[in-house]
Amino acid sequence: MVSKVLEEAAAQGAATELVHRYDLDFKGCKSCFACKMRGGKSYGKCVLNDDLAPVLEKIAKADALVIGSPIYFSTVTGETRSFLERLLFPYLTYTVLYGTLFQRKIKTGLIYTMNAPEERSKEFVYEQIFNTNERYMQLLLGSAESLCAFDTCQWTIIRRW
Repeated sequence: MVSKVLEEAAAQGAATELVHRYDLDFKGCKSCFACKMRGGKSYGKCVLNDDLAPVLEKIAKADALVIGSPIYFSTVTGETRSFLERLLFPYLTYTVLYGTLFQRKIKTGLIYTMNAPEERSKEFVYEQIFNTNERYMQLLLGSAESLCAFDTCQWTIIRRW
């Protein structure tokens, strides 16, 4: 689904890049707080230097961001969660009424796929997870919108993978 979104964006003249998180060697936030040290060289930026660092630099300069994740055990994958921590935490300010250090506003899209039918996803309160991710994207990066693909257990598609 992310590929289709990028194809459409490219067809409208946007420069796009697809990054597979599983191809990168990275970890989640280590809570070192280097990104929170006012006046420090890493203020507002993750200090970890791994495969995710150049991706985060590109995102900081991008006009839009699309993130896709399957839903496993009622939430995004561990890699997606680790990515979101590294992307968002450096921008979060610990001020009254949380703020952002991100210098611009970008549009973000969150795409979720799951085997659960929509009714079952409501029973498991998936919407709360989607709304939380949207709120943090809106607070720290700009606008955000989610797209959910329900009941994706279609064996003809899965066999092609």
